[in-house]
Amino acid sequence: MVAEKKRMEGPQESRGISKQKWLDERKKKIKKLLDANRLDMKEAYMLDTQQMAETKYKKRKKEPAPAGWEVFNQKTLYDAHKKRTKKIEVDLDEYNRMKEAVPEFYREASSLEYGKAPKVSEDKIERMVKELRDKDEKRKAFSRRRRFHEEKDIDSINDRNEHFNRKIERAFGKYTLEIKNNLERNCFA
Repeated sequence: MVAEKKRMEGPQESRGISKQKWLDERKKKIKKLLDANRLDMKEAYMLDTQQMAETKYKKRKKEPAPAGWEVFNQKTLYDAHKKRTKKIEVDLDEYNRMKEAVPEFYREASSLEYGKAPKVSEDKIERMVKELRDKDEKRKAFSRRRRFHEEKDIDSINDRNEHFNRKIERAFGKYTLEIKNNLERNCFA
């Protein structure tokens, strides 16, 4: 009975005051500040500090992560490319030296130099290897946290069996529902 009463009442606030009370008090404070500065609600943004304005702008600007097939569209691939190339340092002196050394630096497909690449320095190769290793480490460290439902009945002995049971339930659940209910009714009667 106690657990049911708690469930019916809803979660208690940990701070001691309800969220609605806190919002009302906040609105009153903002209204006082607006009145003191002779501003109306449309101009309330003028009271924000620079940090508050930046965080609001970032929240508005942030887009949700791509899901499903959106991961492979051109925009997300381009964004990933920009993110990877952001860390690359460009050495303009070396680039200009390479351009002067090779007469056909910007060559066409019909050029006799086609397929030949200029010598790449060892530090650039090491930098690329380091980036690939870092990317691999990040990928290994990442794991999506899956939610565990306490109210769900446990009918498996391990994760693999749980996955199998979900597949079976999806395929044959509508046929076995009546049998399951009869078994539960008879066992707990």
